[in-house]
Amino acid sequence: MKILVVEDEHKTGNYLKQGLMEAGFVVDLARDGIDGLHLALTEAFDLVILDVMLPGIDGWQVLQGIRRSGKDIPVLFLTARDDVDDRVKGLELGADDYLVKPFAFSELLARVRTLLRRGGKSKESDVLRAADLELDLLRRRVNRSGKKIDLTSKEFALLELLLRRQGEVLPRSLIASQVWDMNFDSDTNVIEVAIRRLRVKVDDNFEPKLIRTVRGMGYVLETND
Repeated sequence: MKILVVEDEHKTGNYLKQGLMEAGFVVDLARDGIDGLHLALTEAFDLVILDVMLPGIDGWQVLQGIRRSGKDIPVLFLTARDDVDDRVKGLELGADDYLVKPFAFSELLARVRTLLRRGGKSKESDVLRAADLELDLLRRRVNRSGKKIDLTSKEFALLELLLRRQGEVLPRSLIASQVWDMNFDSDTNVIEVAIRRLRVKVDDNFEPKLIRTVRGMGYVLETND
């Protein structure tokens, strides 16, 4: 699942992004309200984590812009503003939850998962499928032919990306940015190693083979030969 974090404080923003990625989410980080609103309106996210005090436009305006667009994406305010009036204002503007800084990451993660469970998606959309392979986004489970497959958080994120864009050849640069949050370095084999390990788990003992290398281009997950 993909989360947008809108946070101008660099240390907090990086901490949130790293922690959520380690929990298996794909995360985009915006450093001001204008960029945050633009991303929220132009890309597909499952959740927005939003500060109130932001450069450009504040979090209240970002939320109003999201709701005016008709998007019902869950929004969690994460802010140092702890007055009751601020909490009420956030909820009345359409926020789904309000968490005050300083915060425990375990509590944030629990709230994120709760919001995702009760979000606007149907149960079917929480499970990604290809042939007999299933990835349950909320329960963080993968199985093939009814057999449970244990994946690391990076393997899970890589498989989720391949499933979400199945049939599409994904270049190494895109995989690097989405799963590892890094620019692609042609001297590293981290992506090849991850793909190889993922294949061992989801393909080696099953038919049909789903993950394919397209020489000189990247990787694709597809059900057709």
